[in-house]
Order: sequence, then C-alpha cells, then structure tokens
Amino acid sequence: MTMGALGVVYGDIGTSPLYALKEAAKAAAHGGTVTNDAVLGVASLILWALLLIISLKYALLILRADNRGEGGIVALLALLHARHAQPGTWRAHLLVVGLVGAALLYGDGAITPAISVLSAIEGLKVDAPSLAPAVVPVTIVILVGLFMMQKQGAGFIGRIFGPVMLAWFIVLAALGIHGIVKAPAVLAALSPLYAFDFLIHQDFHVSFAILGAAFLAVTGGEAMYADMGHFGRFPIRLAWFAICLPALVLNYFGQAALLITDPTMIENPFFQLCPDALHYPLVAFSAVATVIASQAIISGVFSLTQQSIQLGFLPRMQIRHTTSDAIGQIYVPLVNWLLAAATLGAVLSFGSSEALAGAYGIAVSLLMAITTLLAALVAIQWGYSPWLVVAVNGFFFVIDVIFFSANSIKLFEGGWFPLMLAAFVAFLMLTWRSGVKLVEAARAKLRQPEEDLIETAVNKCSARLPGTAVFLASAARGVPLALTQFVKHNHVLHERIVLVTVLIEELPHTTDEDRIEVIEIIPGITRVILHYGFMQNPTIYDGLSLACRQGKLPGIDLSDITYYVGRETIIPREDVPGMWVWRETLFAFLQRNAERSAAFFGVPTKQVVEFGTELEI
Repeated sequence: MTMGALGVVYGDIGTSPLYALKEAAKAAAHGGTVTNDAVLGVASLILWALLLIISLKYALLILRADNRGEGGIVALLALLHARHAQPGTWRAHLLVVGLVGAALLYGDGAITPAISVLSAIEGLKVDAPSLAPAVVPVTIVILVGLFMMQKQGAGFIGRIFGPVMLAWFIVLAALGIHGIVKAPAVLAALSPLYAFDFLIHQDFHVSFAILGAAFLAVTGGEAMYADMGHFGRFPIRLAWFAICLPALVLNYFGQAALLITDPTMIENPFFQLCPDALHYPLVAFSAVATVIASQAIISGVFSLTQQSIQLGFLPRMQIRHTTSDAIGQIYVPLVNWLLAAATLGAVLSFGSSEALAGAYGIAVSLLMAITTLLAALVAIQWGYSPWLVVAVNGFFFVIDVIFFSANSIKLFEGGWFPLMLAAFVAFLMLTWRSGVKLVEAARAKLRQPEEDLIETAVNKCSARLPGTAVFLASAARGVPLALTQFVKHNHVLHERIVLVTVLIEELPHTTDEDRIEVIEIIPGITRVILHYGFMQNPTIYDGLSLACRQGKLPGIDLSDITYYVGRETIIPREDVPGMWVWRETLFAFLQRNAERSAAFFGVPTKQVVEFGTELEI
C-alpha cells in the first residue's frame, strides 16, 4: 500500500522540484543575480513549508478528519451534513464554500498536467537550446496521448506507478546529495531563521512573489487527504516521512547548493545538477514521472466527479468502469475531454512552465485554506475543544491565507485561468443542485399519496396484468409519477408492483446487510429502498438481485419484469418562483443532456419503458 501511495498520492508533489526552487530563486533575484543569502532563504522557506503544511498539517492533523476512512472535500461536506442544509443557514453557506473547494480541483486538474510535462520537456533546452521550439509540440503530443489513453483505464500503468516513483525519489535524493557535497554550507538553511530573516528584509512585493513561488513546492500535498481511502492513513504517512520528504529536501538543497557555487545555473538548476552524459535520460525519466503525476490528478478528478454526481451536485454522466476488480478505476468521457481541452489550452496559451507557475499556486492555496476551515468544523463537531481547534487550525489557516495572498498577486499573470475554471464548475454545481430542488418541489405537488394508490389497487382496478412491474421513484414516499401516468392511461395495475428508490448516504460505502430496505404497502405492492454510499456505483439490478438472494423479494424473476421510468421535460417559467429564468434554462439544458436514469442506474435496456412528464419550474 505504501508503494501504491508513492505512485498515486505523491506523483504531483514529487515532480515539483522540476520548477519550484527555480521559480522561487528567480523571484528572489528579481531580474538580477541571485545571492547566496537569497538561495539559503529560499531553500529554508521551501523546507519549512514542507514541514509545516505537508508534514504537520496534512500528514498528522488533516488525515484524522476521515469519513469512514475516506478523505477529500466531498467527504468533509458529507461529515458536516451540508447537503441537506436549509437555505440561509450557516450549513448552506458552508456547502457553497465546499463546492468552490471541490471545483478548484478541476482547475488544478487542468494546470497540473500542463506545467508538469512542460517542465520535464524543457530539460531538452539545457544541452540543446535550439530545441526550444520543439518543447510545446512535444508536450502537446504527450498530453494528447495521455488523455486518449484514459478510456483504456489506468490499471496497466497503475501497476508500475509505485516502483517508477520510488526510482524517481531515489534519483531526486542522489542528485541532491551530488549537489550538497559540492557546497555543504547550504545545510545552514535547515534553520527557519534564514527564511524569516530573508523575507523581512525584502521589499513587500518581492517577499510576496517569493512566497508565491515557494508554494509550488507543496502543490500536490492535498492528494494525501483526497486519496486516503485508497491506501489508508498509515501507508500514506509512511511513504511521506520515510521516502518522499527526505528525497525532496535533499533535492531542493542540492539545487540550492548548485546555485551557491554557480548562480548562472538559475535557468534550470534541476537538470544542471545532473552530469552532462545523463541529461537526456533524465529528461525522458522526468517525462514519465510527470505523466504519472498527471494521471493521478486526472483519476482524482474522475473520482470527484463520481462522488459529486452521487450526492446530487452534478448531472448524471456516463461513467465507465475500466476494470472489474477495482471499483476506483473509472473513466468519465465528458470530463476527460473537457479537461483535455483546458490542459491543452493552457499549454498553448502560456507556452512555458515559468508562465504557468503564476496560474498554478492560486487554486491550490485556496483549496488548502478551505480544507483547513472544513476540517476545523469537523473537529468541533466531533467534540474537540473549540479553543484548541481554533488555535491549531487557525495557525494553519493563517499560513494558508498568507500563501493565497502571495499567489493572488499573480491573478493577472495567469492566476485567473484556474479560478475561471473553478468558478464555472462551482456555478454549474450550484445551478444543478438548486434546479434539482425545484424539480423535486414540482414533483411533490403532482405526486399522489400512497393512500390513493391503495384505493386504486383495491377498488378501481377491475383487471390486473400478469407479472411484475418495477417503477423507479425519486422519493421514498408517495406514488411515482410514472405509475400515476400508467394508471391514468391504462386503468390497470400489474399483479405485483415494486417501487424502487435509490438513496445515496453520506457515507463512502454501505454494506450488503444495510443495502436493502423493504416495506410492504399492501399485498402485491412493495417499496424497496436501496442504500448506497457516495463512493459506490448505484445499480438497481444488482440491488434487486441482492434482495432476492436475501429472501426479501421472494417469487420474482428479474429476467421477466418490466421497469417503468419517468422521463421529465423541464419547462422554465417566470411566473413560478425559483431561479432566474436563464439559470433555469441552463438547468433544463443540463437535465436534457444528462445520462438517462435507466442507463445510469444499470437497468436492463430491453426491459425499460419510459413515461414522459412535463414539469414547470
């Protein structure tokens, strides 16, 4: 598990040495020659950022805020029960903040592959400056291949993620030691006083620029929390403290030592650490490592999308499971190609890792601040002393805000790009969630109570059709609109009616024992509620099969039943209270193009009958 964590969790932060110290040193030099004091200050700043933000905050504290072993923004929102918050309450505002945090991961997902692969391919220019025009085309080719590969699944690459990244961290450490031996004086930067003293003696705008660039060294640290459910708390911590942290610190200090001995190496100290004969092999190895880092963030975006769909924050989309033996291996075609368009657009627009560095830190620093805030509220909810939580999380929140403020000065230098993507995704999430509530309110007005169904079944249906009919119901009470339409037009009922509702719990997983809830309304009419976690794939056919095996639905042949599903047409109306009409029109467009209920919930295609209903919102 520790080896797996190396490949998936630490791919992003593990490739940060390609560009982090370089950008921080350039900010410290601010157009001139970088001094020894500046180099030591930058190295010390990066070291203590890794210790405070990654080691202390994430590895030791944030990893405690798990939802049955799962981490990430969505898990925090589920712990805080923000999904069902009433409008205007503090939990409702918290939900907006949390959805913005989740949306920031999409901005991160577009920038990470672009800056990582660009920084690796830029190593070609160290020995052959004439190859500079080839950097962007080569990067584009690699990224296009990466996104085209997603539909095959990452399983076959995933098996070699860990060993490759272990080799990568060994190379980082070896290069660092090679540099430190030439200038052991760099070890003085272990003292935090160098970072503090250097920053306070710079102009304010220079200090902020250095802080913003140094923050690049901790980008990717949020993956420790987001991927906790895949590997567990202990393997993630072990991989960090035993392998990643020592290798990263050695490499950063090796680069700093190189700049002390030769400040002209500032254009690419990472590749200059390497002996000349190994430059091109290192470029190739760096490209492989950055592809792994990119794959990890892309898979994370797929996973976040699935969780957001389950919890009702995004419309249903086609989700393909690329392997039968690993539930986390999924492919979301629409998200993949939208992310590819954003990533390739970033490469073509910015053209270099240096230009992209300005766009990178702002989204990640804001995401870290939001995570710190939500984790503090979870800790208070769990009964920890509010004073202790405010003191500890407040300390880290101040650090997050400082780094966010430092990155904010890059807003017009590219920082707008991930924020624009995040704002767009957050707006879609909020629009979808509000629209779903309006649709449910419209359904509730049309939905008959169960008593009417009983009256119809007992007294008004002169004939009963042979066989079993399953009606999908969005609510666990009342009569599904599809069943109302069926009775209205046909004036008959089947001999056996099963009303099926899927409920997504605010838990990552539910067990088979807790999955099925069966309620007999009257003989011949049964309500089945299927409980799934937000990390699971809600399949109605599998749920009913389980109910039959458990003896809760005796006498049903699943191959000989008909599923009736409602298909709703949304009609925006100005005279119906709700959202602005243009947002309702956007919601109607999203709903029209969402994955069909029957397909999303795994209902056998040849057994489905759809009933159309118009709903005004």
